[in-house]
Amino acid sequence: MKIRYIISKIRNYSTSKTISQKVLSKMSSTFIYPEAARDESIVDDYFGIKISDPYRWLESPDAENTKKFVEAQNRVTEPFLDQCEYKTSIREKITKLWNYPKESEPHRHGSHFFQYRNTGLQNQSVIYKMDKLHSEGVVFLDPNTLSADGTIALQASSFSDDGKVFAYGLSKSGSDWIEIKFRNVETGEDYKEVLKKVRYSSLTWMKDNIGFFYGGYLDQIKSDGTEIDASENQKLYYHRLGTQQDEDIVAVKFEDPHLRIGAEVSHCGDYLVITPVKGCKNNMLYIGKFNDDKKISGEITLQPIVECFNADYEYVTNDADIFYFKTNRNAPNYHIIAIDLKKCEESNWKVIIPEHEKDVIDCAQAINKKYFVISKLHDVKHVLHLYEISTGRLVHEFKLDVGSIINISGKRKHSQMFFGFCSFLTPSIIYQVDFDGDAIKEKIYHETVVGDFDRSNYETKQVFYESKDGTKIPMFIVGQKGVLDNPSGDSPTLLYGYGGFNISLTPFFGISKLIFINNFNGIYALANIRGGGEYGNKWHDGGRFENKQNCFDDFQYAAKYLIEKKYTNNKKVVIQGGSNGGLLVAACINQAPELFGAAICQVGVLDMLRYHKFTIGHAWISDYGCSSEEEQFKYLIKYSPLHNIFEPNEEKQYPPTLLLSADHDDRVVPLHSLKFIAELQRRAGNSPHQKNPLFIHLETKAGHGGGKPTSKIIDELTNVFCFVSRTLNIPFHP
Repeated sequence: MKIRYIISKIRNYSTSKTISQKVLSKMSSTFIYPEAARDESIVDDYFGIKISDPYRWLESPDAENTKKFVEAQNRVTEPFLDQCEYKTSIREKITKLWNYPKESEPHRHGSHFFQYRNTGLQNQSVIYKMDKLHSEGVVFLDPNTLSADGTIALQASSFSDDGKVFAYGLSKSGSDWIEIKFRNVETGEDYKEVLKKVRYSSLTWMKDNIGFFYGGYLDQIKSDGTEIDASENQKLYYHRLGTQQDEDIVAVKFEDPHLRIGAEVSHCGDYLVITPVKGCKNNMLYIGKFNDDKKISGEITLQPIVECFNADYEYVTNDADIFYFKTNRNAPNYHIIAIDLKKCEESNWKVIIPEHEKDVIDCAQAINKKYFVISKLHDVKHVLHLYEISTGRLVHEFKLDVGSIINISGKRKHSQMFFGFCSFLTPSIIYQVDFDGDAIKEKIYHETVVGDFDRSNYETKQVFYESKDGTKIPMFIVGQKGVLDNPSGDSPTLLYGYGGFNISLTPFFGISKLIFINNFNGIYALANIRGGGEYGNKWHDGGRFENKQNCFDDFQYAAKYLIEKKYTNNKKVVIQGGSNGGLLVAACINQAPELFGAAICQVGVLDMLRYHKFTIGHAWISDYGCSSEEEQFKYLIKYSPLHNIFEPNEEKQYPPTLLLSADHDDRVVPLHSLKFIAELQRRAGNSPHQKNPLFIHLETKAGHGGGKPTSKIIDELTNVFCFVSRTLNIPFHP
């Protein structure tokens, strides 16, 4: 896109740091922000309504004017954060707490076990290969050797069925693009080929341990993570180990340019299960049978099972022609069904594990030949059960504390599995389960220890508060022992939320929560607002499309509850959210700024009229709707953060606000945050009634969050806590 207008004036470019240090020395001072040029000629017509878009030039990330604007913003923000008197102490505390050994569940492939480990402060976790459990093992793949700053991360991986070859996808600077390499498990040497331009892809092997399927955009020209154009026409490619990528065969393709092709080779090895998805909800379903010789020479013939987007279908396992799926088709809380390929019409589908009236099936997989292991959400807490595949009979219930299943490791051919568990106050416990006939033997394999952390010094409670329309919303509250039962009404409170895309936020351990609770004498609150998947389709649908305002109401009423119950007050509530949660935060400070003492908006979706035009944004139409549809435009314009910024007056102003984004975020591209901060600073920041700071910080060589190295995570947390300390005027207690 050609840039017609540039920044006309950036105040005090060369001396901005010196001036900022003087101006920002007192919170009551007037802040001097970079002045962004406005192109008033850019106006879009939405069904007769004219909408100006004067900062469209900021949609070009590679333009020099955009880069200068980012640099100018960072030169205003960074001195403010650097002047926090506790910055050194905060960084030291985060670093000290973060520095504890971490390890994943063991995963068995072939004759070896593999495990992710991190000594504490390594930028990326290292994969170890073990001949037997609990052994020291040897380093199999260390991503830290691939870049000096840790910005090359392992983002996807898959072992061949015999465990002799490891396919792994590497991402640079947090981008969603990956390059796939192949490693010989026994020698540790990589094969010569590299598969490039891979994105939104499953990695799945043929059972011959040579053939491999991946989703690629090989026709796309630019793929470095800074582009804003949507990737179109993904194809499923077949790659034969030991050959070059230009020899790969197109195995599956569709006409719709926005489809992303999920693929999985069946457990028996005779079929390819294809699950095309267009948005972030509901997928189609096709199954292709391989030829007897298993040779792939062209497109695979697919048997259509579901050719419309009416539900989610997730492959679990199969017995010959009988395929088992987790689905919410006619079951808002999900159930497990069997489909016979010989009579695959929906009227012939058989329910194996019925839907529960309240609990939501979260994950299902096959283990020990005859079992489904299924995790469910019960009031936002995981429960774990075993069912018999052939009958759907409940066989075993695992006893768990209040918390979350992290991951389940095991295959149908294995008589052993591992699963990880955590909670707000439990870093990680890995359980080992051995199957011996009908006997199920369970024991702790490993328990993570974090320094001198003592969970008995803290407490967690779950409450159910009323939202604006009377709906009961669950919320977890975590604090030091005794604080929640005897609230002072003055505790700094970090309120976190998401509310979208059927994603459930369950209890999870985090160093940042401990620091806020301990070192700021604070309280952490997690509101499970509508739009997520905590209570199935009903909960999700209650916060999408025209119901999106429910998410913002739920979050605001969470803050009101915390204030009314004397946990805190409106000057001490810090709200935080990322991605769709960034939208949540931005919409709430537009709608109810008086409720919040500060706001942290991370990689937010903030331009709701144009979000679908960039990278993967078109997939979010399934949650948000689209401004090209008149009825959907009508509700989008009502809450779109960029289009609802108000001018402060004597009665209200924006709370201190910090936007965080990154130059390689190719999921929620940084233009959202840049356009929003430009307009926020113009309309609010220049007002004499706006006393609170309105900042943005844009990280380099970072993306949406996945694969972010430990050093950058510590830097970001330090900045967030410095911002909170300064704006809420609360001390950090080392």
